[in-house]
Amino acid sequence: MRHSMQNRPLLISSLITHAERVAGDSEIVSRLVERGSEFATHRYTYADAHRRSRQLANALTRFDIRHGDRIATLAWNGFRHFELYFGVSGMGAVIHTVNPRLFPEQITYIVNHAEDQLLFFDLTFAPLVAKLAPLLKSVRGFVAMTDRAHCPEIPGLTVWCYEDLLSAETDDFDWPLLDEQSPSSLCYTSGTTGNPKGVLYAHRTTLLHTYAAMSADAFCLTSRDAVLPVVPMFHVNAWGLPYICAATGAKLVLPGHALDGASLYRLFEEEGVTLSAGVPTVWMGLLGHMRTHGLKFSSLRETVIGGSACPPAMIDAFEDEHGVTVLHAWGMTELSPLGSMCRLKLKHLALPKPARRAIQAKQGKAIFGMEMKIVDGDGRALPHDDVAFGDLMVRGPWVVEQYFREEHSALVEGWFPTGDVARIDADGYLTITDRSKDVIKSGGEWISSIDIENLAMAHPAVAEAAVIAVPHPKWDERPLLVIVRRAGADLTREDMLAHLSGKIAKWWMPDDVVFATELPHTATGKVLKTKLREIYRDHVLPSTAAR
Repeated sequence: MRHSMQNRPLLISSLITHAERVAGDSEIVSRLVERGSEFATHRYTYADAHRRSRQLANALTRFDIRHGDRIATLAWNGFRHFELYFGVSGMGAVIHTVNPRLFPEQITYIVNHAEDQLLFFDLTFAPLVAKLAPLLKSVRGFVAMTDRAHCPEIPGLTVWCYEDLLSAETDDFDWPLLDEQSPSSLCYTSGTTGNPKGVLYAHRTTLLHTYAAMSADAFCLTSRDAVLPVVPMFHVNAWGLPYICAATGAKLVLPGHALDGASLYRLFEEEGVTLSAGVPTVWMGLLGHMRTHGLKFSSLRETVIGGSACPPAMIDAFEDEHGVTVLHAWGMTELSPLGSMCRLKLKHLALPKPARRAIQAKQGKAIFGMEMKIVDGDGRALPHDDVAFGDLMVRGPWVVEQYFREEHSALVEGWFPTGDVARIDADGYLTITDRSKDVIKSGGEWISSIDIENLAMAHPAVAEAAVIAVPHPKWDERPLLVIVRRAGADLTREDMLAHLSGKIAKWWMPDDVVFATELPHTATGKVLKTKLREIYRDHVLPSTAAR
């Protein structure tokens, strides 16, 4: 027996079509890259974006771009990048958002590995394109995402102007009725260990992720919101927010390349932003700017923080100083990317503030469609009691099955091994305690570096903190705490150890505390612990020096 319902494919083009129909006059505001003033903005509507996306699809057809061809972007969060999200995928090609913060060698590798046909770039990245163009074997056209007046000249390279391409086309384009299993977009992992790996998303997986991520227990967006994704559109599709905003008709505010505290704050206030999303390092700069100048938010009500663990001190700052609710989230490129979001349950609302904050520091519950479990070293499932912690495994309809152009499956008995170490409580709330490669194994027991880092970050003199393992002759490994002091702050090793005393088990206490002017970060804003371990590989712990 067959059901009696219509069988319409889930396609990305349906999002922008819907946005025009029900929110055609809703604004998309972009901070411009090419203007002389850093505060110049571009404004138009979802109806305008849909029209220009169809013009773009015609331009791509003129370039003989076919179903499944990959189109690369090196671009910030802006309206032209938004058009590429829909014009490329909508006409049946694949948008490949390249992270410009990767090393040039990594960018070369992934563009060649993807066999990108065209590369669209913002003016900021013209020097990078000039350097890399001779090494990009498959790219047959370079398009500057600007108008004729600002189009750059790159010696030895033909550069097309984005606005010229669109102005030559009509918006008479019918989105094809694609198979929903067709590929739509391609993102690569950060490649902190070896070459980056590609994750090829489908129209179906992207739409399912959009439905789940826009739900009330996730981003909870509506047409009444104004959303500013600080997370870049080259970082796992800005966590899906361009698609979610199109689905809901929310006002979309795109910050371009100006991500400093002053620029962001001005944009938040000018555009009445109600929700934002980004990694902790960005919020450090914004909160610091606001403290220095005595500023407050007038419209922001929630911010989603992910990419790496959000320090509890940051949650306190947002909520106590500004009345902004922090939603801790967790995800991965391999998960499209959202896996969990930390919204409190009804029973949590009556808890004392410290108890509520302890829950908010967790990465939250799996959003509908995601399944999670933790296992021990032998693959046996561990209890969800908020005590046992093990390797985190996930599965769901928008989770990777195998990496792009790799023949073997990435799964273990149907589950994807995330590489994270975690615990899960009885209500399903997830706490990431470490990356499996970063967990500290001391005397046969595991120590969570993230728990120690969060406590260290609660000290008012600490700007950033990281814990790494260093070798120990008796215990195999012991924790070393690396601190970046706040500007003008005075903090000693003894001060920090006293701050941690009584808050963690004695055998978790770092064997030493060292101070650095800055911490190395990955292209996605996470602390690069591989580099830290290299820097401090010869560090002598006081406990071993005394032997």
